Amino acid sequence: MTVKPEWLRVKAPQWQRVGSVKEILRDLSLNTVCEEASCPNIGECFQAGTATFLIMGPACTRACPYCDIDFEKKPQPLDPTEPLRLAEAVQRLKLNHVVITSVNRDDLADGGASQFVRCIEAIRGRSPQTTIEVLIPDLCGNWQALELILQAQPEVLNHNTETVPRLYRRVRPQGDYQRSLTLLQKARELLPKVYSKSGIMVGLGETDAEVRQVMQDLRQVDCDILTLGQYLQPTAKHLGVQDFIPPVQFEAWQNFGESLGFLQVVASPLTRSSYHAEQVRALMEQYPRS
Repeated sequence: MTVKPEWLRVKAPQWQRVGSVKEILRDLSLNTVCEEASCPNIGECFQAGTATFLIMGPACTRACPYCDIDFEKKPQPLDPTEPLRLAEAVQRLKLNHVVITSVNRDDLADGGASQFVRCIEAIRGRSPQTTIEVLIPDLCGNWQALELILQAQPEVLNHNTETVPRLYRRVRPQGDYQRSLTLLQKARELLPKVYSKSGIMVGLGETDAEVRQVMQDLRQVDCDILTLGQYLQPTAKHLGVQDFIPPVQFEAWQNFGESLGFLQVVASPLTRSSYHAEQVRALMEQYPRS
């Protein structure tokens, strides 16, 4: 694996706080994408008392070669107690903003949309002031399933484009670039007040021009929030890093994204899709939607 440059070093967290978050997660038998996907920011987020919850997992029905989530285990039936346990964790962690994501569940007719809805409703019942962000898969293009999720009215609908179209076959072999763009466009049509969000990881061989084109494509479907971060190889069996992108390039992309009209662009080597996601609350105050 390629040696990481200096700017990718992560500050050591206060493990006492990290341990208390992990204790709650273990006590309630919940998964987080922070742990399952080997996120480099796990210490910082757990130290701050936040986590991105991974529902319907941890086994995924897709085998994206960049992702560290397990795809070899057989997906299990949906657990009817999961939404209640998730709502309790949100309450115990006193979260102002929560991110709910999932593995791909292509084995389910609705891709797991109904479980997202149950989680949203359970959280609203226990923590009505908490804003909710759902980071969803592409649902295999099932727009009725997307509408079901949006009927529960999450404040933020997040779906990652992940990479540039040229690299989809290698990076997201079961995904489709246009389908991802259509999902974000449909979300705006179905729930105009929702804040839509997407993310791109770089360092897989894409060009600057290709990244800028994806950013333009996202604005064409009225995407509000964009995250850009450096891809890091989780293990030797995953896709290798082609380039370590310096911070100055992320700054250039952030400036370009802001010029395109994104409400928020978060771009840095360590940025991940739900990194500092709670900042969206300030964004909602600045750009309110009824």
